[in-house]
Amino acid sequence: MPKPELILLALEDSPILKLMDRALRAIKYETAIANDTASLARILQESTPSLLLVGETFGGHNGFDISVELLDRFPTLPILIYAEKETPDLVKNIFRVGLRGYLCPPLKTDDIVEAVQNSLKHAHRLGDWLRYEVRRTTASLKQRAEISEAERERLEAVFNNIQDCVMILNQENRILFINPATCRAFGVDAVEASGKPVLDVIVHPDLRSLITRTDADPLQYYEITFPDGRVGNAQFTPIRGIGSAITMQDITYLKELDRIRSDFVHTVSHDLRSPLTSVLGYTELVERAGSLNENQRDFLKRIQDSVQHITSLINDLLDLGRIEAGFDTRREYVQLEGILRYTLDMLQGQIKSKHLKIQTDIASPLPPLRANPIRLRQVLDNVIGNAIKYTQEKGEVQIFAHSEDHQIILQVSDTGPGIPPEDQPHIFDKFYRGSNISSDTEGSGLGLAIVKSIVDSQQGRIWVESALGKGTSFFIVLPVTLPETKSAPVASAE
Repeated sequence: MPKPELILLALEDSPILKLMDRALRAIKYETAIANDTASLARILQESTPSLLLVGETFGGHNGFDISVELLDRFPTLPILIYAEKETPDLVKNIFRVGLRGYLCPPLKTDDIVEAVQNSLKHAHRLGDWLRYEVRRTTASLKQRAEISEAERERLEAVFNNIQDCVMILNQENRILFINPATCRAFGVDAVEASGKPVLDVIVHPDLRSLITRTDADPLQYYEITFPDGRVGNAQFTPIRGIGSAITMQDITYLKELDRIRSDFVHTVSHDLRSPLTSVLGYTELVERAGSLNENQRDFLKRIQDSVQHITSLINDLLDLGRIEAGFDTRREYVQLEGILRYTLDMLQGQIKSKHLKIQTDIASPLPPLRANPIRLRQVLDNVIGNAIKYTQEKGEVQIFAHSEDHQIILQVSDTGPGIPPEDQPHIFDKFYRGSNISSDTEGSGLGLAIVKSIVDSQQGRIWVESALGKGTSFFIVLPVTLPETKSAPVASAE
């Protein structure tokens, strides 16, 4: 037999209290009577009433204040207020506090029973809903936990079996995850490495350089060279709210293919120079062998121009091959201002023919660079020459140079047509020409590749910023190495 529900009556001793007690017991409810706030607190501590019926004034306290305090402790407890008189303030306070209702004289037994039963029915429905929501939410959380665990296991399986190196660091550069491929590559133990600072675990200088440079000078891509000849391409990716990820792919085979291709191009280019020199020499002898008509001289001139163009292309290929192979080891202290002025002097014919405005801002004196002056001349000839070539008549070319933090920063800007965004990642590739460049425009597509190789060999950086119709700016940053003595020779501009 189910236990009867307990109705707690917190009312002053009066005939109304006795009426309520008698009416509720008559329909099999159990009642408890609190005569003051102390007994009310004791009953609530010792039992769990199904409903509280409290007077508008009880034990010298406001019944609404008592209700508010109890609802904070027992949010699902249904509470009815008994008042001696029905007033607008009574109804307003009922809604303000969130009580189930109220009772006022004159009262009949049926009124008391109906108010209590309605409140209990609502409480039961609310309780059923809460129990259902708890079960549903618990089941949902359990299901989510199972799904999360399965996802975690799948992610862990992928993470552990992927052939690329993957390492996750927190914001303090401590290792959160490291996969087996990374452990094999750098000779570390995953269990011992977990949670430790990455710089205490990884001793490889290239990877350490990548990590330490990311704060002040972020590098997205970085080559990692291993003693056994393997080469990895590492990427550093910041992860907001977590830290960063370092991934690395083995590109040893790509480097080998590039070496084979470079050797092939170098060999073929070298072997072509001799016959081309002979062709050019014989074209000059043809004119000495006898008089030529106008068409013959025109054809001969076209042959000579074509041979010179091919010879120039071959020279560019050979230069590029020497630079990439590391054979270009000449270094001396040179002044960039002198080379820059010499380049501008050599390009004066093109500048005047197009009526260009050349604006220079050189923060003289610039510190000397330890470099090959011939290669620096190639860099300036190509970058400034391109700016002049692609700027329309009466346009403007700006050249800025200044030193900062042991670096020389050179900027060459033009008012040309700009470079399409899809072309910009490839402009330093060999033989690449922009999609908006006319086929009639002279060029081998090797100039900027040579420039980048020279800048890289100087441990410098080069990048481009461009917008269609607004021109292009090339930025070159070259490190400065101060001479060991004041008497160190400085090469001339030429």
